[in-house]
Amino acid sequence: MSQQELKRDLANRHVQLIAIGGTIGTGLFLGSGQAIQLAGPSVIFAYLIVGIALFFLMRALGELLLSKEGYQSFTDIAEDYLGPRAAFVTGWTYWFCWIMTAMADVIAVGVYVQYWFHIPQWVPAIVCLLLLLGLNLLTVKLFGELEFWFALIKVITILALIVIGVVMLVMGFKTDAGTVSMSNLWDHGGLFPNGVTGFLLSFQMVVFAFVGVELVGVAAAETSDPRKNIPSAINKIPLRILFFYVGALVVLLCINPWTQLNAAESPFVKTFSLIGIPLAAGIINFVVLTSAASACNSGLFSTSRILFSLSKSEQAPKVFKKLTNNHVPGNALYVSAVVVSVGALLSKLIPQQAFSIVTTISAICFIWVWSVILISHIKYRKNRDDLHKQSAFKAPFAPFINYAVLTLFALILLVLLIADATRPALLLTPFWFILLFIFV
Repeated sequence: MSQQELKRDLANRHVQLIAIGGTIGTGLFLGSGQAIQLAGPSVIFAYLIVGIALFFLMRALGELLLSKEGYQSFTDIAEDYLGPRAAFVTGWTYWFCWIMTAMADVIAVGVYVQYWFHIPQWVPAIVCLLLLLGLNLLTVKLFGELEFWFALIKVITILALIVIGVVMLVMGFKTDAGTVSMSNLWDHGGLFPNGVTGFLLSFQMVVFAFVGVELVGVAAAETSDPRKNIPSAINKIPLRILFFYVGALVVLLCINPWTQLNAAESPFVKTFSLIGIPLAAGIINFVVLTSAASACNSGLFSTSRILFSLSKSEQAPKVFKKLTNNHVPGNALYVSAVVVSVGALLSKLIPQQAFSIVTTISAICFIWVWSVILISHIKYRKNRDDLHKQSAFKAPFAPFINYAVLTLFALILLVLLIADATRPALLLTPFWFILLFIFV
């Protein structure tokens, strides 16, 4: 095998669990608390709307990825349908997306470890980053194994929450917060207690909760059978959204009236404490810690592969094209890890604002990347109808659904501009794009 080729060592179970692990992270376990405080029970509808939109996005990406052999990520697709400039901006923006996301997760790791050890937040953050860097430098198969077990912990936790919650509902169980009941969804100000405004303001954190859903596309270059594994992973996304997001949140809000949840803490930790499981808070704190580490792991994987892809297409320095003996882009991993470590510095300098700023910037940049995928698919349908007719994995309702999802993204950006908490990050983000267009 050529030294300059990535190794296809991800099996189907790895890809399936990467698809799950990439979409269950800090945004759900920690960020959902903030979203619930903004929207109340209507946050369930926000997760459902964004989840459905991203399923159609992923179907478009799936059709594009399988339309031509040799596609390693959607930056290759952008180059074919939108030109090299769009590929350059999208590739570097996707790298930046995951850098911001990984920064948020590094910040979260530092916070979670303080539950047990009262040490500076940046210490566990750096230790976690160095450990994940070392593991990623070994083999891509090890990355798959790490994500498999990380994701399994998340799945078991949410499954346990839903099963216990259903049992408590049937029994009419009483907690310190009151009786577990479906009526908790509407008895505390209705489904929209903060009105349409609160509902719309929750979309920033909801979007952040879904970042990484497209990671299955980045993993396409390293799957053993993309034509089988990619459609399988994408078609299971609706079930995962209904179960892991909507199902979990419905149970949470039936056990805990939304007024009892704190935006600064994980609603999952709060819920398991109320259930009365011994050491529940410590157990769930471990789960959310592994969740943050998992998301950071995905970030290092994704950013290194994007730099490798950009280097191969001569849109990044040649040094990022060099692979180790294990067929891993080592130099790209080193650089990404160094930049992510800035998150530890931010947690020291601006501890109260750091998480909100990096998650907002991440959400905005992901909306750019997702929009490029949808626009590329529109161009594909217009210019390569021959490939569309031959496709065994056609995106449904295209291109009309593409325009509908793009409209949703535009409305979310408008909400971010109106909201005081997210406006500064939204106004800062264009400087990134200006910088890229200068160097393109």
